[in-house]
Amino acid sequence: MTADLLFTGGPVFTADPARSRATAAAVKDGRILAVGHDLGELRGPKTEVVDLAGRLLIPGFQDAHVHAVFGGVEMGQCDLTGTTDPREYLNRITAYAAAHPDREWITGSGWSMESFPGGVPVKELLDRVVPDRPVYLTNRDHHGAWVNSVALDRAGITRDTPDPADGMINRDTGGNPVGALQEGAVSLVSDLIPESTPAELVAGLRRAQSLLHSLGITGWQDAMLRGSNGYPDPADAYLTAATEGWLTASVTGALWWDRDLGAEQIAALVAHREQLTVGRLTCSTVKIMQDGVAENFTAAMTAPYLDGCGCPTPNSGLSFVDPAALPGYVTELDALDFQVHFHALGDRAVREALDALEAARAGNGFRDTRPHLAHLQVVHPDDIARFRRLGATANLQPLWAAHEPQMDELTIPFLGAERAAWQYPFGDLLRSGATLAAGSDWPVSSPNPIEGIHVAVNRAVPGATDGRVFLPEQRLDLGTALAAYTAGSAYVNHRDDSGSVRTGNVADLVVLDRDPFDGPASEISATKVAMTVVAGQVVHRA
Repeated sequence: MTADLLFTGGPVFTADPARSRATAAAVKDGRILAVGHDLGELRGPKTEVVDLAGRLLIPGFQDAHVHAVFGGVEMGQCDLTGTTDPREYLNRITAYAAAHPDREWITGSGWSMESFPGGVPVKELLDRVVPDRPVYLTNRDHHGAWVNSVALDRAGITRDTPDPADGMINRDTGGNPVGALQEGAVSLVSDLIPESTPAELVAGLRRAQSLLHSLGITGWQDAMLRGSNGYPDPADAYLTAATEGWLTASVTGALWWDRDLGAEQIAALVAHREQLTVGRLTCSTVKIMQDGVAENFTAAMTAPYLDGCGCPTPNSGLSFVDPAALPGYVTELDALDFQVHFHALGDRAVREALDALEAARAGNGFRDTRPHLAHLQVVHPDDIARFRRLGATANLQPLWAAHEPQMDELTIPFLGAERAAWQYPFGDLLRSGATLAAGSDWPVSSPNPIEGIHVAVNRAVPGATDGRVFLPEQRLDLGTALAAYTAGSAYVNHRDDSGSVRTGNVADLVVLDRDPFDGPASEISATKVAMTVVAGQVVHRA
């Protein structure tokens, strides 16, 4: 037997504990035929031979928490990413509006809270550049929006408009809306925007898949299908791609839990699971968003946020799903073989999610549902060991675990020193025996796994020159970080025949342009993807 594809002459990071390194791997009929040192005997007249020449071959990256279709759609809108300069924002908005004179709404995303005093932009800036059309721009974490006066008028938002129960309208001292909306309040405007057409969503998925493959990502878990929360439902775009056969990535869809409903929605989730399991698409996960984010004080905390003077406030964040009802919901979902994927950012939300899983384990026993908690910005030390005990995977978004203005100016002062030291406890979770997976939350942050791995190892953003390391005791070694993005995420996605370079596994593979183990940790982010292979087929070459 000869191979279709043969990688030789370089290191292979297998992510397989039984064999961490090799120098060659062979592929036949979309699966890994052999792993070893040479494998020249498997070379035939039709074998494509890739000389690694010292470059590192790894399993394909898998993103355990991403919004791929949303990211792809936003690639075609007003893009504010890559800068924190308000003047540059306005230049881009002006240019986009001029280039799209027929668009009723100017929409886009990517501004950073650190760009504005207190993290709150104002409508007057937008009014100067787009005075005649409504503007709606989500921030980079997608938990807030910046709107102009026309958009506020369209929505009927005035000083008399009450805050929704799950959100906030930012106001001036007179109670007047300033042009920023947080959490559930964004829907007061977003619900008025014409929905993306099916064609636009499909085009977004095509753009996203191409981009993610170019970054070495061969599969992912999309964290919001059959839901809205102010966003279009990407489920039908995935169904189209899977049915038509051009979905090359393996995708796990997380079905959205509507926080305005209760257990009565579970029957619909079962129906969605059946409808949306086609080809490379599976949908046996339910996503429960338990809280918000720390920067706008909606992440659920066990103690109140502090004010600018360091004194406790009346606010300890929001639990979007009733913590008393959550254990019952999770137990019922678990009994139906649903994986539960929690958004749990504050330490109270993490505890509420773990309490719900504990109830499910007590009621159902340990089932192979592989629940996971994403984000984990603040984890109380008392809850670290519960991840291992409950079989809950820690789903890390490493890019956020670094000193940057959003952390240093908008988060740490309002958490206080003790609680700030509980942030992104990757090292503690690893040492406790927890399973680690990793993802990006793109388009909230960069989808590039290598950048996330760089931060997981260095606890500093790529290119940082100030020498500051964010909670250095929580750093991961490079091998562990790579395994989280490959084997760990494959485990979460129930893709047991992927995530490692092992004989018999699906040939989802990536060639890096170097071996990052050979260089200093500070240079990990310089690594690029040279080739991406999905089920034995090359889907990207640099």
